[in-house]
Formats: sequence, structure tokens, C-alpha cells
Amino acid sequence: MSIFIGSGAAVCTPFDAGNRFNPEEYEKLIKFQIENGTDAIVSCGTTGELSTLSKDEHIEVVRTAVSAAKKYGEAQGRNVPVIAGAGGNNTAYCEEIGRELTKAGADALMYTTPYYNKTSQRGLIEHFTRIAAAVNVPIVMYNIPPRTAMNMTPKTMAELAKIPNITAVKEASGDFGHVAEIAERCGDALDIYSGNDDYIVPILSLGGKGVISTIANIAPAQVHDLVIKLHAGDVAGSRKIQLGILPIVRCLFTDVNPIVIKTALNLMGFKMGGLRAPLVAPEDALTAQLQQAMKDYGLI
Repeated sequence: MSIFIGSGAAVCTPFDAGNRFNPEEYEKLIKFQIENGTDAIVSCGTTGELSTLSKDEHIEVVRTAVSAAKKYGEAQGRNVPVIAGAGGNNTAYCEEIGRELTKAGADALMYTTPYYNKTSQRGLIEHFTRIAAAVNVPIVMYNIPPRTAMNMTPKTMAELAKIPNITAVKEASGDFGHVAEIAERCGDALDIYSGNDDYIVPILSLGGKGVISTIANIAPAQVHDLVIKLHAGDVAGSRKIQLGILPIVRCLFTDVNPIVIKTALNLMGFKMGGLRAPLVAPEDALTAQLQQAMKDYGLI
């Protein structure tokens, strides 16, 4: 069974005036997501600034997400799973934090491929095999070579898909031939989620189950509808939404994620606070471009 079908929002982490985690605002963000159709909450991904959170903060953010998803999901009569980001380049720590996040209530865990020290394909198999053995929840592998400088091959994914709780991949390589080969080799053994907002429709057309999305932070209903329409056979309707969000998507990724999406949420009235170093606020010209794109799309 898939962890989710539809839109998984990679929710930003709000900070207060002292640059501390703001759980009250985080709960508001998750409420907004669930009331607007988001199918899964992804907590502490790249968009959630995981790399700047301490271990205790990481666990607190996920625990808050789990509580809020349960509360507002039940109010909508839906089960909204929480996928907790847990990636790193130290396999032993990935095992440890995976166990902690599972105790905090995460329904699934998402792990990037190791970065900086990286590894070989054989090392990737060892890394993910050990992580899978350490926990009893589904695992989403996250392939994002532009950030990690480590690409996981479809052959490696097919080998890892034999492990029962490795059930999905968030695919952000940008290589559609690569995605097609994953689908060819893995079939129903591995769900594919788009890791980029500018090509959700192409990945869905190759059998993808949905998207783990940045723009869903500010357009949750639209991203949910994009996926559901395509699965229902409304290709034209899905394509219209995909093309319609592109001007905002281009703004969001003109600077390093999540710099621009946090600015967008602030423009919508959420109290996101600032960013943690080394990230800094966007240039004024980009903020103005973002604001105009959001106005044109009717978000503000």
C-alpha cells in the first residue's frame, strides 16, 4: 500500500523572533495544508531546514507535525500521514534518528542519499539496508544529485526495493530517462514521487503516485488537484495547473530553497520568522518578482 497518493507538502519550519522553533505557527501551517486537501505532511525535509536543526529540535518539530496532522486530519475525516526527513551522511546516526522519529510518531521516514563523503552504489545498498533494518516504518529514498552529488541508479533502487519497508523514492534527478528506467525495473515494488514542482505531470505520466512539493506550502489545493486530476484521466486539467504554477515555481528556485518559499508564506500572512545561517533573505528584486507572480495567480 502506498504511503500516500496525491500531494505531500514539504512544510517549512517557522521560527520566532529569537530564531527558535515556533510550534504554534507550525500547527497553523499544517491546519492550512490539511484543510486545503494536502494528502501527506513532510516534516523536516530540505524545505524544513533540517540541516540547521539540533537533534532535539528535529524530534520536537516532527512530534508537533504528528500531533497536528492527527488533530486536523481527524477533523476532516482523513488520515494524513507524516513523513519525517531523516537524511544524513553518517549511517549510524541515520539509524539512531530514525528510531527516535519513529518513537515520535512518524508514519514514514525519508532519507537522502549520503552527501559530501558520498559512497558507491554498493555503499548505498549497505546504507539503506541498515537504515531499513533499524526501523519498522516505510522508507522513502530521496534521490537529489544536484544537492548531494550522489546519484542512485535504477539498478540500485531495484535491489533496495526488495526490502519490504523500502517502499518509495522521491526522485529529483531531472532525468526522465532515469525515472522511466526506475519504473521499468521496479514496477509496483517502488512508488515514485516527483521531487520537483516543475515536472509533476511528466513523472505522474510514468506511473508516479504524486509529488513531495515545495509550492504546496502556498498552493496546497492546486497541487492536490493537479495530481488527482491526472490520476482520474483529466490530463488537460492537470496540465493546466502544472503550467499555471510555473511562474511561481521559477521564483521559488531562483534562490536556494527554502529561502523564497518562506518569503512567500510571510507574504501570505504566516509568521515564518527568518532563516537560519548560512541562508539569508532574498534580494529585493526577487521578492518583488515573487509577489507579482503570487498576485497574478491569486494567492495574495
